[in-house]
Amino acid sequence: MTRAVGYLGLGSNVGDRLANLEHAITALEGHDVRVLASSSVYETEPVGLVLDQRDFLNACVRIETELGPEELLAACKQAERELGREPGGPRHGPRPIDVDVLLLGALEHRAERLVLPHPEASSRRFVLVPLLELDPALTSPDGSSLADSLASLGPGQEVRRVAPPLV
Repeated sequence: MTRAVGYLGLGSNVGDRLANLEHAITALEGHDVRVLASSSVYETEPVGLVLDQRDFLNACVRIETELGPEELLAACKQAERELGREPGGPRHGPRPIDVDVLLLGALEHRAERLVLPHPEASSRRFVLVPLLELDPALTSPDGSSLADSLASLGPGQEVRRVAPPLV
């Protein structure tokens, strides 16, 4: 694959959440993923299947890589393991680190382990707010505005800025 710019979502709600996000950036850079920029860090309430857990710290990063989508996912999963995340566990459950591939250039990809753009990105405030901080004009590969997606969200999913950008 040629060099592509993409976006990853980072999240943590176990241990030193801020340090986990910072360490994720270092780990990713050890796997052929160059972090170009980071959003601010936001504290967010849990969303999904497990709501009774500690709030998350979330951020998004703009990356550059020559990895294809499946290789990028493997690099993200390896970084998670290096930071103490065990495979398995409840979906949307507590975790020291979560690294999600959100967008990779204008690529649309559908496979068993990875769908791009991330199928839930446009419906989650904790993804859209930091993503749009990095690029307010960002669109999905189909051309739809992520700012419009954020504006169309109903109430809930509080997002509070708690720290400056990670890089």
